[in-house]
Amino acid sequence: MIEIPAAPKIKRFAVHVPEPDLADLHARLDRVRLPEPETVPDASQGIELRRMNALLDAWRRHDWRATEARWNAIPHYRVLLDGLGIAFWHVRSPEPAALPLLLTHGWPGSVLEFEDMLGPLSDPVAYGGSAHDAFHVVVPALPGFGFSDRPAEPGWHPGCTARAWAQLMTELGYQRFVAHGGD
Repeated sequence: MIEIPAAPKIKRFAVHVPEPDLADLHARLDRVRLPEPETVPDASQGIELRRMNALLDAWRRHDWRATEARWNAIPHYRVLLDGLGIAFWHVRSPEPAALPLLLTHGWPGSVLEFEDMLGPLSDPVAYGGSAHDAFHVVVPALPGFGFSDRPAEPGWHPGCTARAWAQLMTELGYQRFVAHGGD
């Protein structure tokens, strides 16, 4: 992946969750009190106890440091847009004429929906494709998701997000771009 120099407002961002926070998470997972098994053989009374136990076990086994290393290998930044700190990935293509592509996740998703697409979209030649199909990929986290700030008051709506994303693309030097959104 080719990294673009950050504009003055844009700062490189590394994901690092402090060890005490991870210890607190594990302690909370270990203290979870689950209800008695459901009285029906399906999910009509809510999530099944076996599924909840599997989810808790998966979180207990999750290797957060490996996930951080994987994410930090992706060019990750933060920028202030409309008063909110927004975290985003920016993967420039090795193809200079690549078209800028903005990818927006849906609710309740995350930028992780696009993680496996970054390479094929930004460097299709490395995946057996054509240089003409290359994109400079920008993937912001919606306000309140991932490492983006949460609005402090009501009123942030899709129009605010659209304006912020247009501002982000301008800050990155893109005067024209295409976009894809979830939901």
